[in-house]
Amino acid sequence: MKKKMSYLVLLLIIIFMAGCTNAEDATVTDAESDSQEVSKVERNKNGEEETNTTVAEKPAVEETTPQPNNELFAESELIEVDGGDLSGYRQANVVVDIGYGDREYWAFTNEFGQLVCVIADEIILQDDKNEPVTSSGRYYSDEAKVPGVERADLDEGHIIADSLGGVSNAYNITPQESTLNRHGDQAYMEDAIRKAGGATNFEAIITYPNTETQIPSSYKYSYTLKGNKIVDEFDNTNPDKVNESLGLTGSKSSGSNGSNSNIDSGKSGDLSGIDTNGNGQVTIKEAKDAGYKMPITRDHWLYQYMDDRDGDGMVGE
Repeated sequence: MKKKMSYLVLLLIIIFMAGCTNAEDATVTDAESDSQEVSKVERNKNGEEETNTTVAEKPAVEETTPQPNNELFAESELIEVDGGDLSGYRQANVVVDIGYGDREYWAFTNEFGQLVCVIADEIILQDDKNEPVTSSGRYYSDEAKVPGVERADLDEGHIIADSLGGVSNAYNITPQESTLNRHGDQAYMEDAIRKAGGATNFEAIITYPNTETQIPSSYKYSYTLKGNKIVDEFDNTNPDKVNESLGLTGSKSSGSNGSNSNIDSGKSGDLSGIDTNGNGQVTIKEAKDAGYKMPITRDHWLYQYMDDRDGDGMVGE
């Protein structure tokens, strides 16, 4: 009898251990499902064992709403500034939307209040038919008075021009050399974007000689025109004086039918080796890099591909 009882106790222990093991396995397995079965052994009124199985719903998991990607503003405070604010004052470490209307052009300042970066996913041209534009093609009658623009040789230069949808407060204005702004690489860049009907992936990096001034030393623009990535980089200086110091300007050379270049101007040439960004237009920089001297005159084959803004028959004079 004792031996039978020992066997019975041992059997019960094995059954109990097996039940725990199965319960643990079931917990691990069922944790991966939305619900789990729970079995409960009870005795009915006749003393017979019955197993009742119920389905227990897992507690609902609280969903977390995805948060917007704020990496763009991680280091800067987002503030609003009126597009026509002429004060010329900038806050440090802020980001401001400088796009007119619904455009989103983001301008960033550093810890010294210097405008150091402007980015835009898409440059949308000014719509003078549906937007309030002055007779001079401006959204506002004047531009912000950023320290430095009082100098006679410096303009209130837009990073993103009115014609490209930019406003006129201090977060879109830097003191820019007037010839560069009106006739140089800055003007050619803006014209190229206008002729292309806009641009994408726009970025401007503005560099300063020190932390005390608001007058940049150089600009670097990158943007995409009709699928072509373009990078324009230039100093904040008078391009005519730079060309003169480099011996790149002068009178028309004799014996070359008015040519001012070391390349034959009487014949059309291969534009692909000059038009580096492939937009069908040639800037002064592109022409110089290809070995052409300034100015390019009306009788030069390159003239038709360049922008003679003042209509005097010469580009880069």
